[in-house]
Amino acid sequence: MADRIKKFFQKKKVDAKFKMAGPGHKLSESTLSSQSSDASRREAPVKRSGLSEESKVAADAALARLQQKRENPSFNTSLAAIQAQVKKELENERASKASESTSKSAHTVPEPREVEVDVPRNYAASGVYFKCPLISNDILPRDEWKKNIKTFLYEQLEEERGLTACLMIQSCNGNREKVETCVETLCKYLENIVTHPDEEKYQKIRMSNRVFAERVQPIEGSMELLLAAGFTQTKLPNPEGVDEDFLVFQRDNVPSIESLVGLIDALRSAEPIQLELDRNLQVLLPSQAAHKVQLPPSFYALSPEEIKREQQLRTEAIERSQMLRTKAMREKDELREMRKYKFAIIRVRFPDGILLQGTFSVYERYNEVHEFVRENLEHDLPFVLNMPTGHKLIPEEDANKTLIDLRLVPAIILTFAWHSSVAEQIHNSPNKDVYLKPEVMVLVQEV
Repeated sequence: MADRIKKFFQKKKVDAKFKMAGPGHKLSESTLSSQSSDASRREAPVKRSGLSEESKVAADAALARLQQKRENPSFNTSLAAIQAQVKKELENERASKASESTSKSAHTVPEPREVEVDVPRNYAASGVYFKCPLISNDILPRDEWKKNIKTFLYEQLEEERGLTACLMIQSCNGNREKVETCVETLCKYLENIVTHPDEEKYQKIRMSNRVFAERVQPIEGSMELLLAAGFTQTKLPNPEGVDEDFLVFQRDNVPSIESLVGLIDALRSAEPIQLELDRNLQVLLPSQAAHKVQLPPSFYALSPEEIKREQQLRTEAIERSQMLRTKAMREKDELREMRKYKFAIIRVRFPDGILLQGTFSVYERYNEVHEFVRENLEHDLPFVLNMPTGHKLIPEEDANKTLIDLRLVPAIILTFAWHSSVAEQIHNSPNKDVYLKPEVMVLVQEV
């Protein structure tokens, strides 16, 4: 069944690409007609607005950089400019370090505020975003993806009602316990028909029945599943002689009674359509990293107001108690504090001052962080990441530890260093000051 679901989504993606490819033509169509058709398309070019002065300047600059790269591929002017900017900022940072002591740390709780269209300049990230490769390559907030997934599934009902209904039940309802109860109830309905195909009492569901009304009907996709299983809604007299709504199984609506077994299997094996957390990759200059320190509300498991109130109560309680706290007590409080967050910002500072930033779930493993850095390096060589405490994060030892286990929540700056086994090789290389891939370096945000 898992393979069937995978093929279902692959087919949808292929169909989408096919539709985007434009009009086709018959193989028997003459070359002349094809040429005349091409000529007619050429005669009616798409009207485009002229380039603005700003766009012309940008285009000229891009062409100049490309030409310079071809003439001297060993020197990249854009990277050199970035490195010069970084060097200048590092000098300024050292000179004004004392005055920056009042700047807030990266885990400062944002003040309660109304959601604005413009992202505050001091936010470390604009929000939390996700991908859903099964459906499209879009990168969207979770709420938008929920709407898109629901729309996508409803569009597939006509073509593949049974499998789509199973996915709807799993993907369009939030309460997992109620979903599981609904699935078990639906399976029981269908199993009764398979086991007792000739017993009329198993082929009718009274819609006012408490079990149906509480366990099945409120779950989105359940009615679509029953329709796919051969049920139709109709009015029948109840024992008191009053007409009521019933769902009645019609054998003619399904290929065979045995086909319900496949539907039961799909119900039990279907899983929610999963979203993948987008890393929201950013490349920052030191001055930007110093100011982008607050986390947006979407990073918290609690609302900012709840967190602020809880912190105030804890501070007051500690001040009242004035008690000495053991290491175990401090660690327990620290873990409780970190579990207020759903996501974390991981920044990696390179020796040239550039910072690479990514967004991670607090329950992801360190191996994901290590892989994120490796994918963006120009040279695929061994490296280590150091915590502010000096602790080296070693993949062999820390790979399966969560970010909470390693105390990397809610935000941290790790320091990059080449592994000792390749340090000398790197030192003797003409590209020893190159760390990130050029296509990553050009993501440096404008100051």
